[in-house]
Amino acid sequence: MNCPVVEDILSEEDRFALMIDGANLYQAARALGFDIDYRKLLSSFQKRGYLLRAYYYTALVEDQEYSSIRPLIDWLDYNGFKVVTKPAKEFTDSTGRRKIKGNMDIELTVDDGPRTAMALLRTLDAGNVVPTGLTVREPSLDDVFLALTGHKAEAEATDGDRSERGAA
Repeated sequence: MNCPVVEDILSEEDRFALMIDGANLYQAARALGFDIDYRKLLSSFQKRGYLLRAYYYTALVEDQEYSSIRPLIDWLDYNGFKVVTKPAKEFTDSTGRRKIKGNMDIELTVDDGPRTAMALLRTLDAGNVVPTGLTVREPSLDDVFLALTGHKAEAEATDGDRSERGAA
């Protein structure tokens, strides 16, 4: 299988986003015996075209006071990456070993979803990447409110809240 390198896919006029699956990148680098310089990685992609965003996806156990990945996440966030975390589940397998599992499906919010989805699929196909699934949906009112205001809509006031404000 012939997989094109970044230089073959991108031109200086292209706009793109970098999306890193943190857990898999970490495991691959560890297996190959090298460390990743995220500053150089980001700089390298910034030189290849117009980098819109650089995402780093990882799962975290929510109730842990300290996580060994926290310093990296904080550094990435401070140095230009948009860190996206999802809750990981901790469980014990059949042999009694403690395991952690996270769902790192990528979620993108884009304008013109179907057209963007087609462009994304063409790019993935050019790189011989086969997605396991793709869902396109229209934005909900909550999505629109969040996009316009930068925060989630407040929950409806309870009866107690109304009486405290003097509402009937």
